[in-house]
Amino acid sequence: MRIRDLLLTEFEQEMPPTRRVLERVPSDKGEWKPHPRSFSLGHLAQLVSWMPSWIATTINEPALDLAGQSGYSYQPTETLLAGFDQGVKDARAALSTFEDSDFDTPWHLKHGDRVLFTSPRGATVETHINHLVHHRAQLGVYLRLLDIPVPQMYGPTADDRGFLA
Repeated sequence: MRIRDLLLTEFEQEMPPTRRVLERVPSDKGEWKPHPRSFSLGHLAQLVSWMPSWIATTINEPALDLAGQSGYSYQPTETLLAGFDQGVKDARAALSTFEDSDFDTPWHLKHGDRVLFTSPRGATVETHINHLVHHRAQLGVYLRLLDIPVPQMYGPTADDRGFLA
């Protein structure tokens, strides 16, 4: 099996539950935080919505320069979902055409002229998927704390008890 097929399989498994979580994020609670040092709900949801596009960027570009990126803002859930859906489409296309030999190609995260780190593209793509899952789990906790039903991710949640009955 090719590396891209392994990564694409994992990607395809993680995107539907991620979208289900994003769908539950209330636009009117964007500034809410569970703790003063925590990310706000709106910024965390925006981060999760952006992450699939990182995969396409990692595959299609030799580097990402953070100095050229816009900061966080508060956007309606519908806007986040549209960006997420486009990122998923772009990532799927990039993963589908990438050759295994290209996964060893160095990729760089930069801030202006400063290189923050260099990693093989394949490892970076895998890290992006894992990073997304981590932040999706955080969103699940935020939803629980706001008493918003948490959707199924890997199996039923406490809010899906009727599913088991």
